[in-house]
Formats: sequence, C-alpha cells, structure tokens
Amino acid sequence: MATRIIAGLVGLAFVVPILVWGGPTGVWWLMLPFLVIALDEYVRMAAPELPLLERVLYLIAGVGLAAVGVHATPMLPIVLALLFMACVTVPMFARPEVDLAARQAVRLGFGLVYVPVLMAPLALIRMQPDGMALIFYLLASTWLGDTGAYFAGRAFGKTPLFPRVSPKKTREGVLGGLLLAVAGAALIKVLLAPDLSWPVVLVLAAVLDSAGVVGDLVESMLKRAFGVKDSGSIMPGHGGILDRIDSLLFTGPLLWAVLQVRPLLAP
Repeated sequence: MATRIIAGLVGLAFVVPILVWGGPTGVWWLMLPFLVIALDEYVRMAAPELPLLERVLYLIAGVGLAAVGVHATPMLPIVLALLFMACVTVPMFARPEVDLAARQAVRLGFGLVYVPVLMAPLALIRMQPDGMALIFYLLASTWLGDTGAYFAGRAFGKTPLFPRVSPKKTREGVLGGLLLAVAGAALIKVLLAPDLSWPVVLVLAAVLDSAGVVGDLVESMLKRAFGVKDSGSIMPGHGGILDRIDSLLFTGPLLWAVLQVRPLLAP
C-alpha cells in the first residue's frame, strides 16, 4: 500500500504543475507520452505477436489520430475509418493464419478507438476558457473515486460488484469512491469554479465516478480476455499507465459531451 501511495504522489507532483502552468499546449505534451505508453501496453496485451515495425507504425497512427481529434475534430471520422481499414487490411495480407489475422484486425481496430480517441477530449477540455478548473474537476471526480473505492474496499468491502470481471471490486468500495469523488468535486468548485451550479457539480461528479467504474471494469474485462494481470509495470503499486487512466478514458469523453450543452453548468 505504501508503494502505491508514494507512486501516486510522485505522479501528481509531475502532473499538477503542467496542468496549472502548461496551458492547453502543455496538456497535449503531457498527454502524448501517456498516450504512447498506454497504447503500447494495449498492443502488447492484445497482439503480443505483432512485429516491432508494425507496432511502431501503429503507435504513430494512434498519435496522429489523437492529434486529429484534438486539432481537427471534423476530420476524425475520416481518419479513423482509414486507419481502421489499414488495421484490417495489413493482417489480412501479412498473416498466413486467417484466425490470427481476424483477431489482430479486430483488436487493433478497437485499440485505435479505446486509447487515442477516448484520450483526445482531455486536451479539448483543457482548451476551454475555464479549462484548468474543469480538468481538475474531472481528475477529482475520477481519481478520487478510484482512490476512495480502493481504500473503502479494503476496509469495508464484502459484497462483490462484478466478480466475473473484477473479483476484488466491491459495492462498498464503489460507494466509498462515490462519496470521495463528490467531496473532491465540491472542493474544486469552491476553490476554482465558484460560478458553476452546485446541483450540476455534485450530480455530474456522481455520474462521472460511475462512468469511471465502468471504464475500470472494461479494462479489467480486456485484461482477463488477454490473459494478463496488469497492463504494465511502469507505476509501482498501480500497474501500467493504462491501468491508471482506464477510468479517465470514459469520464473525459463524458464530461466533454456535457460541455457541449454548457448552459446546464450555469448557476
């Protein structure tokens, strides 16, 4: 547990200054290495037999797709379609085994949506006029939910939430995570976003936390299907980068969708 806490604090010490002073450009450059590492972790789980050159090209494609999502959103469906066709076509002609080709095509095509596309809204959120407050609100609702669920689950967890996918996740832990996520969101409102509506801030924090739980379960399902325990080992006590951002991959797009109807966030 101590290793997990220390690793988390070190990560925050690295991330927070960039979120505060780096501006939208800083967030993109902060997101970039996380994107590459998380996508590489996904590929190593989903298609461990993929040759090195193809893996490198896949990572480059993922970065390009995220850049399109951040800087030229209307082009996103076109670029995604082209990359998906490439993911289908390359295994089809490069693999002699039909089963392997089909498995790689589906898994790699899914990965282009799962990591780059779902990460892009993080940069888009930071680009908003009140982007710093919004990104901290998102992180509080997501990561404090994860933290609360972990510690509440260890202390009080008895009832499994979804044992077929994640045997250690409990309903008591999820409730503890929900309470801490809402409390953290309330603190962010007081400190950074006093103009936001209290009901929306609290209700949305609960919704985001719930989405984060789903995101965590989705990654747990993928790891179980791929036969691995963690996506990587870069963060002691946390696993890989994908293990750390799996909830954000669901909460970020959800918050970005809500921001498209911004009048709802007014007092």
